[in-house]
Amino acid sequence: MRTTPHSNRRTFLKAAGVGGVALLAGCVAAPAQEPENGNSDQPTQTPSNQPVELEPPRELEIDSVAADPTGIPPPVDWDEPRHHEIELFTTERIAEVEPGVTFQYMTFNDQIPGPMIRVRRGDTVHFTLENPEDQGMLHNIDFHAVYGPGGAAVHTNVLPGETAEVEFKAMYPGVHIYHCAVPDMDYHISAGMFGAILVEPEDGLPEVDRELYFGQHELYTNGSAGEEGHHSFDMQSMFDEDPTYVLLNAEAYGFTENGKQGPVIVEKGDRIRVFLANGGPNLTSAWHPIGNVWTNLYRDGDLVSAPSRYVETTPVAPGTVAAAEMDTPVPGPIKLVDHALSRVRAKGLLAVIQVEGEEEPDIYNPNP
Repeated sequence: MRTTPHSNRRTFLKAAGVGGVALLAGCVAAPAQEPENGNSDQPTQTPSNQPVELEPPRELEIDSVAADPTGIPPPVDWDEPRHHEIELFTTERIAEVEPGVTFQYMTFNDQIPGPMIRVRRGDTVHFTLENPEDQGMLHNIDFHAVYGPGGAAVHTNVLPGETAEVEFKAMYPGVHIYHCAVPDMDYHISAGMFGAILVEPEDGLPEVDRELYFGQHELYTNGSAGEEGHHSFDMQSMFDEDPTYVLLNAEAYGFTENGKQGPVIVEKGDRIRVFLANGGPNLTSAWHPIGNVWTNLYRDGDLVSAPSRYVETTPVAPGTVAAAEMDTPVPGPIKLVDHALSRVRAKGLLAVIQVEGEEEPDIYNPNP
């Protein structure tokens, strides 16, 4: 990846080619905490027909919360059960959604999606969750890969300044989501508190050349997409399931030619495995690679059944991690999109994998 200078939204869209608290299973009984300091924005409930005057953009607390898509632990290379010490910490950080637009995200380890955890079936994980004392809210974690109350959420509630520990055995293979699961979990997930835990089968996964990790989520704010200023979280928009943005790794068009992070670069001929964690909290993704297909698709994170073959578009429900592989026989951009295309055109959901190498006119000839 690379960093490119910011551009205004209109110029970027043209260049990118995208145009103009009920208690649930896994929740905790304790109420959500009011912020104890000035770190946390108060969510609003703005009537949909009432205009809002946004604050100016706020000073950034972190340059970016976008997870590096290449930042994945290496494949499992052991054949006996292991013990792992895994630690995550929670933060609330002001960062940019796109140039000139700020928002106070919630994260695991200052990144969205949170770090991928990678183990083998039968491994034991000693897990620690820390909520630093300078943060403002109650958090916890629900692992969909855990047999236990709330996927460990019941026993990992941490107020600012607290730490919780649990231990679990990874009993079933697959790639699964994890997320904050306090009573207003939808708010916390939308703001960024989700990630993936990969439990490899005993025999491992097929070898590939590259692995990438993205997280899709909706952001519900009191502003409009591209409207400069500081956006606060808007509860009513979330209840209406009407997001301002639908994002990959917390940035609008961040992984594109003109985006803040730049496209992901791969070499022609690489076989690529992509993981998509759909945090939601509400919308199903129609996951599609423009200019390619999913050669092998592991639906719903199922790594044991035979994969589906040559799939163009697949649904990824909120609370699900999908895994898929594709070949790269020709150079050029592969655009990762949600094929609910208004989310691409107007709400920020686009990432580019740039395949570099010599042309292959027998496969694709742009100048016949």
